[in-house]
Amino acid sequence: MQKHEKGYLIALSGVVLTLLWIGIFKFTPAEAALIRPLVASHPLMNWLYSVLSEQGVSNLIGITEIIIATGLIVGLKYPRIGFLSGLAASGIFIATLSFLFTKPNAWRVVDGVLITDFFLFKDLVFLGISLMTVERTYSKINGK
Repeated sequence: MQKHEKGYLIALSGVVLTLLWIGIFKFTPAEAALIRPLVASHPLMNWLYSVLSEQGVSNLIGITEIIIATGLIVGLKYPRIGFLSGLAASGIFIATLSFLFTKPNAWRVVDGVLITDFFLFKDLVFLGISLMTVERTYSKINGK
């Protein structure tokens, strides 16, 4: 295994564990019901419910998250897999962040303070770590 900085490994572990945990949870009816309003209100994703059931959509997202998390782990040894997994993870987190603009009532004022669904906003950090993975693995692939 190649040498990696401890801080990067800790940050990447947070992304991987979150993707695995949430990906597994997507296979439950509770999570399938919870994500429906997010996916159904998204103009680029709502079509999924016309071809898959509520649980089918959730399962598809869950398996995608699990595969990407696995790829991020494998990517520590194989930079090409890490590069592709970093790109895919970035896509997931961009999609999740886009819910801040497509979900009704994602932004509101509480006690004079503008707030949002913070469980979505945390993906800004995950996006940064995913992009770091892309940059680091790209450099390794190209010998820089």
